[in-house]
Amino acid sequence: MALHGYSANPDDMLRLARIALGDDPIVASLQAPYQHYVASGLPDNSSVPGYNWGISRHWESAVHLHHTMLLRVLEDLNKRFHVPAERRLLMGFSQPVGLNYRFVATHPGEVRGVIGVCGGVPRDWEDPKYKHVHAALLHISRDEDPFYPAGTANTFASRLRHRAMDVEFHMLPGPHRFPSKAAAIIRPWTKRIFGD
Repeated sequence: MALHGYSANPDDMLRLARIALGDDPIVASLQAPYQHYVASGLPDNSSVPGYNWGISRHWESAVHLHHTMLLRVLEDLNKRFHVPAERRLLMGFSQPVGLNYRFVATHPGEVRGVIGVCGGVPRDWEDPKYKHVHAALLHISRDEDPFYPAGTANTFASRLRHRAMDVEFHMLPGPHRFPSKAAAIIRPWTKRIFGD
């Protein structure tokens, strides 16, 4: 499953996931549940819709909805394609990265791997409400990311290891964008985690 960032859409994330993973895997790209217009100033006829995973004021309900959506889609994918948990991968760019980490620490055993690109680790990650993460985690940060500066992002690997044994971390040059060369990291990692 591939989850897009704030103001993006599932079509963009599907394209990025295909570039990163190749054409072989089945990819379900989810649309975030909350919509808004992407516009400078007031929306008009030229404004396009953007989608997001929630805002801080209602974060608890946004986290709950995210978990509910993922569990439902995983169930549907398993019924349709017979994909067991050990063959499932969860990928997110930006906003859903922390949500995805919360998901695997709340529902361990639902996916085998998690890829987080240009996102953060939950602020409450060390809270005892979360469980040990069985999934392998691959986190890719960018050194010019204004939302997750390099100084903060460089703490992510050790923080993720608080709950997960298999953590791989990369800091790539560039801004808050899905790296064009991400496939060179993601494909060997998925081969290690999932085999051929």
